[in-house]
Amino acid sequence: MNSMQDLNVQMKWRDAYVVGYGPMDHIHEEFVGIVGQMQTCADEDLSELLQQFIRHARAHFEEENNWMIETQFPPRACHIDQHNAVLNSAMEVQQLLMQGDYAMCRKFVHALVDWFPNHTDHLDSALAHWMFKRSYGGKPMVFRTIEDSQMA
Repeated sequence: MNSMQDLNVQMKWRDAYVVGYGPMDHIHEEFVGIVGQMQTCADEDLSELLQQFIRHARAHFEEENNWMIETQFPPRACHIDQHNAVLNSAMEVQQLLMQGDYAMCRKFVHALVDWFPNHTDHLDSALAHWMFKRSYGGKPMVFRTIEDSQMA
């Protein structure tokens, strides 16, 4: 997948983000939807959407962190550290947004758009393979549309 997302185009769910482990793909689709909304919303809607993102990120990261801890996923420390960094940044940005700093919130949203594809390609895909193998005894097969395959 092309890890450099065009930061000026609204982030939308696409085949290139599929990792092949259903529960993870579902929560990632929600993540992409919220971030995409944050990219295009009016300033007055940013606070509510950032709060929605924080609630989602807490649940999303907690679920993945639990999978890693419960199954003793070997490279879990780095993965959990990234989750914590994103959530801590979101909460710092929330404080700045409460002071009227819309520009910093927009920068954070752009950073999420840039971060997500790489995180998914490297860390989440490895976890998805691990979880799938533990559940089904093999690696997931992911089929992509021709359009998304050419963008990867």
